[in-house]
Amino acid sequence: MPPSHITTAGEVSAQERARGIRTIKQVAPYLWPDGAGWVKRRVVIAMAALLLGKVIAVATPFFYKQAVDTLAGDSTPSVMWLPAGAVVLTLIYGFARIGSIGFNQLRDAIFARVGQRALRQLAGETFNHIHRLSMRYHITRRTGGLSRVIERGVKGVEFLLRFLLFSIGPLILELSFVALIFLFAFDWRYALVVVVTIAAYVKFTFAVTEWRVKIRRDMNTADTEANQKAIDSLLNFETVKYFGAEKWEADRYDQSMRGYEEMAVKTGKSLAFLNFGQALIIGVGLMAVMIMAAIEVQAGTLSVGDFVMVQAYMIQITMPLNFLGSVYREIRQALTDMADMFDLLHQPAEVTDAKDAPKLQVPQGEIVLDNVSFHYDSARPILTDFSLTIPAGSTVALVGASGSGKSTIGRLLFRFYDVTSGAIRIDGQDLRDITQNSLHRAIGVVPQDTVLFNDTIRYNIAYGRPGATEAEVIEAAIAARIHDFIQSLPEGYDTAVGERGLKLSGGEKQRVGIARTILKNPPILLLDEATSALDTQTERDIQTSLRDMGQGRTVISIAHRLSTISDADIIVVMDKGKIVEQGRHEALLARNGRYCQMWARQSAEGEEEKNGADSPAP
Repeated sequence: MPPSHITTAGEVSAQERARGIRTIKQVAPYLWPDGAGWVKRRVVIAMAALLLGKVIAVATPFFYKQAVDTLAGDSTPSVMWLPAGAVVLTLIYGFARIGSIGFNQLRDAIFARVGQRALRQLAGETFNHIHRLSMRYHITRRTGGLSRVIERGVKGVEFLLRFLLFSIGPLILELSFVALIFLFAFDWRYALVVVVTIAAYVKFTFAVTEWRVKIRRDMNTADTEANQKAIDSLLNFETVKYFGAEKWEADRYDQSMRGYEEMAVKTGKSLAFLNFGQALIIGVGLMAVMIMAAIEVQAGTLSVGDFVMVQAYMIQITMPLNFLGSVYREIRQALTDMADMFDLLHQPAEVTDAKDAPKLQVPQGEIVLDNVSFHYDSARPILTDFSLTIPAGSTVALVGASGSGKSTIGRLLFRFYDVTSGAIRIDGQDLRDITQNSLHRAIGVVPQDTVLFNDTIRYNIAYGRPGATEAEVIEAAIAARIHDFIQSLPEGYDTAVGERGLKLSGGEKQRVGIARTILKNPPILLLDEATSALDTQTERDIQTSLRDMGQGRTVISIAHRLSTISDADIIVVMDKGKIVEQGRHEALLARNGRYCQMWARQSAEGEEEKNGADSPAP
């Protein structure tokens, strides 16, 4: 007996089967949804077409046999239609084949909308759920890997709906019909050969496919890893160029692709083995029944038509069986991919709305942090008993060294995370008691690096308030002092900004971000080091736009450069998650404490930069 901590192959297989059954149960409601009668009607009609098509397919070889017997002179008195009888039977045989195919296509056409509806719903639910997951989840997952999970999961649903319903089920039905026909039309020996052949074929196919599934899983892992490296490298295109690391990145990608190549070669070899084994089993079974039929034809107990019918039925079951291995493997893979997607769909959201939570009301905009403590990791606290009141309509600046907790306050205010203890309130309303959507609408954020969508400037500005008119978009751009620049572009507001806005400079991106926030018109504004990534002149220009935007709003400015927040109503100096000083700029300088030291240091650095820029070149 293996140790309890070791998972055996049988246990893994049982777990996978249980996971597959659970996944099928989760998909089933999308095929038979409550309150959607048209979906149920389509499913029933599609199943009826499938059944009718299979009945016709199974009956077709009978007409073939009758035609052959008629032409061979072995026809029974009930079909003495020579010479017209053979022609009529041949026509019936042809129309039966056409009808079988026609009903299959009708089935697919009827079911198409049901399948696509299920796909769209699942994809939409997964996409929405991903956006509901916390920032903690997203920063621990790679975007490339996440997108592959969704992509494979949706494709898996499509494959499962098509092949599980319209391949495996019909195949079992057809094989059962053929076995019964062999039993009653011939004798038990024919039925036994057919059953043994099918059983051996299925057992061999499933055993080899299980082995191939493991290889395929390794191949998918290598593919995901290569895809993640490719996306990561392309997203950091500029960094790659800065360090001349093109070859390094190519080698990393090639290393991942090498692992994929090895698994793909193993997949190809195992497929060849599977195909040959299947052909061998079917060939032996076909030879057995054909020899049995030939002996009886020679003995006069069977007609030539019977011999042809036996062959026709064996060939008829061979065709769908040939796809059984690939269909089974794909179904297994689809179930695995779908299970990954459902696991993602069932990933609990860390931050959720309270039941029947009301919308946030912001009549004034006062923000209170009441004894707030927070940590990402319990061994490393970020904020400890942090208390701060931000009066409505005031501008409060948070300053301090990296890691002091400034940006964490912004994330807690936007409720990317919930506080570990204490509370954050806006106009007396605890953030945990109101809806996240209303909170997000009430806060406008201008981050250090504004990320734009790969679309037009108009789209990116209008993102602040979907449905805004052209005049409102232009008004926001004018307020952000970027309208003239946009007008100077050949395509104006229809100019594409490129992925993450790379076609625009840092200052231009920030102005588009400011315009977007102005259009949103929030009562609370969060400036998260909004100008620290810009040059001094651009920073000064944008500071004017930010000050104008802050008029009449409660503003929290997280700053690195103290010169940008010297006119703030309250400056809060933070260190290791606590407030060490707070007050106006002049009062803090007069105190000659931490803020004064930071100011002196940055002033000295600024003088050095200025002197360096003014000194003549050697």
